Amino acid sequence: MNRCPCGSGESLDSCCGAFLAGAVPAPTAEALMRSRYVAYALGLEPYLLTTWHASTRPACLSLETEPRPRWIGLTIQRCESHGEEQGTVEFVARYRIGGRAYRMRETSQFVREDGRWFYVDGAIRE
Repeated sequence: MNRCPCGSGESLDSCCGAFLAGAVPAPTAEALMRSRYVAYALGLEPYLLTTWHASTRPACLSLETEPRPRWIGLTIQRCESHGEEQGTVEFVARYRIGGRAYRMRETSQFVREDGRWFYVDGAIRE
């Protein structure tokens, strides 16, 4: 079984795979956060752009940075709903560059429009 990189313990196909393929939208802000982490891990730039809210979406996105991080783990710290149309997800993402491990802690804001969740922005915490 090819486990989903989001850390759910499920297979990629039964977890984030359907969201990444565009078959169904992520049902919650947390599910979108997890699928966006997987998109970063797998280098799926188009998915990241389409799930980024139009008000904050960059014109282009390139994951081809050097050195390229290898994403190795995701831990969801906190999820909050702000009504039915807004949510916050705090997470820690772990990655390696050149054999050295790093952690990124971010609090991300999400909004739901027309039944679809979108990433708005995030604040990186130390």
